[in-house]
This record gives sequence, structure tokens and C-alpha cells, in this order.
Amino acid sequence: MTIIDGNKENFDKVIEHIRHDISTLRTGRATPALVEDIIIDAYGTKQPLKAVASITAQDAKTLVVDAWDKSVMKAVEDGIRKSDVGINPVNDGTVIRLPLPELNAERRADLIKLLHKKLEEGKIAIRKVREDIRNEIEKAEKDKTISEDEKFSLQDALDGHVKSYNEEIKAMGAVKEADINTI
Repeated sequence: MTIIDGNKENFDKVIEHIRHDISTLRTGRATPALVEDIIIDAYGTKQPLKAVASITAQDAKTLVVDAWDKSVMKAVEDGIRKSDVGINPVNDGTVIRLPLPELNAERRADLIKLLHKKLEEGKIAIRKVREDIRNEIEKAEKDKTISEDEKFSLQDALDGHVKSYNEEIKAMGAVKEADINTI
């Protein structure tokens, strides 16, 4: 097993984090990922919404939040209202409905900027993992566990891996940007 194979998991963690992070960006469709990580102050502690309620998409433009304990309904409503998702909750006493307003051109542009920021953060994380692996390769050469030729071969292979992960990030971004721009 090479140094690169031993660190593949770190690259995969970055990709999964980015995938989850951009799934929270709003598109034209209602998805529970938009609100599931909103922090709610319930039972004297802060926890994500998904820990106190079930979240379902009623239709393409409406989410329904059904708190398991109806005594936290007000806390759920307040948490959603205070978050920056831009959704105004409607509490009918049994469930909270979240009607998603239409995305205007300005909001779409803001979401795309935020998407690009998140994608760049992902690329930075990939570069950080690459730098850690490069340091391991350098250390292995200094410790004489690999030859200089092996070092250059490993670095070339590493660059290939980094390029493929960056392409994957770019592809995820293109799909999400198309979703955001779909009316």
C-alpha cells in the first residue's frame, strides 16, 4: 500500500463534506437538506432540527416539519425564523409548513456566489490533504524508505489524484449551479 492509498480516505472525506455542504443550498425544489441542520434551542441545549423533528417535502415548493414533541414547536419555529435560509415558517399547531418563495434573479446570483465559495473551500481542503501527503513522501525519502525515483513517481501519482478530485468538485458544482438556475 502506497502513501497515497493510505490517505485516500482523507480525500473522500473532503468530497463527502462538500457534497453535504452544497446540498444545503436552495434550488427551485423543496428538499429537507435545506433546513435539517438549522440549530434549534430545545430541552436546554442546542441541536440540529433533524434531531427533534421529521422533515418531509409535501410538494416541490413546501416542506413540512413535524416535531416529535409538540412542546418544542415554538423553539423549532423560532430557530427556523432566526436562520438565514429565508423561509417564513407557518405553525398550524400540529406541524410547521415552510413554503419556499420563488427564487428571484438576485437571490440566484447570491446562491451561485455562495456555491462557488463552498467549492473553493473544498479545493483548498484538497490542497491541504495533498500538502500533508507530499510531506509524508518527503519524510519517507529522507528516512530512506523510498528512493528519489519513487518519490517523484508518487508525487506524479498524487498530482493525478488531486486533479481527478478537483474535476469531481467542479462537476458537482456545475450540476448544483444548473439546479439553482432552473426555474
